[in-house]
Parts: sequence; C-alpha cells; structure tokens
Amino acid sequence: MFITLRLALLTGIGLVPVVALAIAGAPVWAVIGGWLVLCGILLAIDVSLAASARTVTVTRRVPARARIGEPIDAELVLHNHGQRTLNALIRDAWQPTAGASPERMRLVVPADERRRLTVPLLPRRRGELVSTFVFIRSRGPLGLGGRQARHEVRGALRVLPAFASRKHLPSRLARLRELDGNTSIQVRGQGTEFDSLREYVRGDDVRSIDWRATARAGTTMLRTWRPERDRHVVILIDTGRTAAARVGDSTRLDAALEASLLLAALAARAGDHVHLLMYDRVVRGRVTGVDGPGLLQAITDAMAPVHARLVDTDWGGAFAAIRTLTTRPSLIVVLTAQDAAESARSFLGAFPNASRATTVLVGSVTDDAVGELAMQRDSREDIYLAAAAERTIRDAENVADAIRRAGGEAIAADPEELPPKIADRYLELKAAGRL
Repeated sequence: MFITLRLALLTGIGLVPVVALAIAGAPVWAVIGGWLVLCGILLAIDVSLAASARTVTVTRRVPARARIGEPIDAELVLHNHGQRTLNALIRDAWQPTAGASPERMRLVVPADERRRLTVPLLPRRRGELVSTFVFIRSRGPLGLGGRQARHEVRGALRVLPAFASRKHLPSRLARLRELDGNTSIQVRGQGTEFDSLREYVRGDDVRSIDWRATARAGTTMLRTWRPERDRHVVILIDTGRTAAARVGDSTRLDAALEASLLLAALAARAGDHVHLLMYDRVVRGRVTGVDGPGLLQAITDAMAPVHARLVDTDWGGAFAAIRTLTTRPSLIVVLTAQDAAESARSFLGAFPNASRATTVLVGSVTDDAVGELAMQRDSREDIYLAAAAERTIRDAENVADAIRRAGGEAIAADPEELPPKIADRYLELKAAGRL
C-alpha cells in the first residue's frame, strides 16, 4: 500500500474548518479526530477499489547489444489478470548509466488485457547493464493511495564500444583496394606472394624475371607480386593500471579499443587473421580463430565487459600468452602507455625479439594537456608544472627510443589520431611487403 500527495492535501484542507470551529468554541480534538477518521475511511475505500499490482505479469523485450551513445528502446509488456482496470505508475530499475528516464511512467491496462510500454535508453557506460526488477503502483479511483508490488524481471543489455574510429575506415579500405586489387607491387618482400606475369619493361627489377616463362613466350617475362593474404595480426591491449588514466573525456583503455577495432576491421578486409588479447595479470579477453563477418562482433563482445584494473601488468605473462595464439610470422600490435622509464622496465625486459618475419608495433595514447602545460610560463606555479610536463615528455621519448633499439616501432598520438596512425602503418607494411 502507498499514499499520495493528494491525501496530504486533503488532510490539510481539514485545518480550515478546525480553525473555524475552534474560534466558535467547539471541541477541537474531536473535530480533528473525526476528520482524520474520515480521511482514513476514504483512503481504505480507495485502496480497496484499486486493481491489484500482484496480479500483473511483466515480461521484457530488451535488445541484446547496443553501442555507447546509441539510443535504443526496451519494452515492457504488462498483462492484467485482475477484474479491474489497472491505473499504474511504473518504475523500471535500470542502472543510471543506462540513460533511462528517472520519471515514473503511466500506463492504463484494462482487465484481462495486455499493454506495451516503451522505455527509451541511452547507454553511457560500456559493459553489462542490468535491471533486476520492475516496480508497479496501482492507484485507486480517488487518487489518495493504492497498492504496489515489486516484480523480479531481469533484463540485461550489453553495451559495446562506440567505434567512433570507423569514420576512418572507408578511406583506408580505398587505399587497401588500390594496393591489393588495381596495382601489383614490384618489390618482393616477406609479406608478398606471386600475382601474375607480364612483359619486361626497362627499369624493372631483373631479379623478378621468370626465365621459364621467358623461354615459352619468346620474350622477357616478369613476375609481379601482391601483398600476401592469410597473415596474422595479434593485438595486445594492456588493461593494467596505466590504462585507467583519463585522457580527455575517456580513458586510455577506451582509446586502445578504438584503435583495435579499426585495425581489426581493416586487417579482416585484407584477408589476414586477427587475434585479440586483453591482459594485465590474467587474460581478461581473448578472440582467436574467428574470421570473416563475425570477427568484429566477437571482438566487441569480448571488449564490452573489460575495464582497467589497478594492478601492474605482468608483461612476461602477456608476451607468453601471445605465443600461444600463433607461432607464424605476424604483426604484433601492443596498445599500452609506456611513458616512464621506471614503469617500463618490466615491459622492455620482456619485449619480444623482432625479426624480418615478425614486426612489433607499440601504440601509446598521449595527452595534449601535457604539451599545453609545457608551454605555459605565466607564473611560478606554471613554471613548475611546465618543468614536470617537460620531464614527462622526455621520459616518453626515452621509452620510445628504447623500444626502437629493441627492434620495435613506437607510435604515440592523442586518442583521435592514434587509430588512423596505426591503420596507416599497417597499410605501409603491406605496401612494403613486410606483412
């Protein structure tokens, strides 16, 4: 049972005749008691005439997946099994980050009928969002009170990364088609395979002459090459404490997810095999052996529930886990934040040996605010902050130099620029025959 504001107003109205009777010399407490008894009787009648909230069956219809910032609609279906019309106020108990309206929704359900209620959602947080119950209040005809009941009806929505970097995908796919379809490259590298034969033109590489085809054709024939398919791209995302740092409106981990999705979409269209590993001290997410249209869905499903942990990453275990994914020549892309020499020691100590067959690319998210602090000199406090910012920038450069000396490549950019930079480097490796 519950009462409404209307009952409080009705009780307050009774103060007017009480004051008038008190002035006339009537017994005040008797009048007050009588008025309260009358209000109680009206409340009891109203509650008894209200439809039961427990004779209602509630079912949910919730989309399985949605992306951050993407408006979707969930549905509640109420079946009134009672004999009276249900005049209901409904509260769907979604988490605040689901973006449901805090206002209670009104719905009228006639006896033995069903009605559908749409609940608009605007998810603001990646992961699994849950609503465990629906609260129904059934108001009486006088609006003084009514009955209420809690229905345990669980609803779950998996919120995927926004994939805002997909705006860069069409231009990169166009470059990939130009590289793979329209023009065959002339330089043979580790990541190239035979494409076709054509006549020799002055200036071509004589090492690509096919002498058997030349003997058959009676003219000098040249082999052409194209970027090899079925290569392996391994993406390692650091989910340790450095990934929890905020850069702009999101975290470093969110930027790493965006870069991973863009690279995975591009590599899948290029015909390569993509493996994903999310690691700090244990494996938090893993995708391997999935190709074709289902790859991006598998990756986003694996990413959705993973958040940064406030622990130091075990880099020895992380690179050992990579070796369990594939032993073939591959491109290893490590997305982490290595910007301090002290914290990068374990990372550099476990750094895999790069070779002609394996390329290691390290992508790091930078904060433009650090560069802005380094330029300010207006006050003593600004000078100290600028010195600290300069030290941070220098430490990051030292770590990047150490990565290059170890045989890897370092790319550092802000969250908006990192995904296209990594995609461009992937295409450059394809064009150079290194992948």
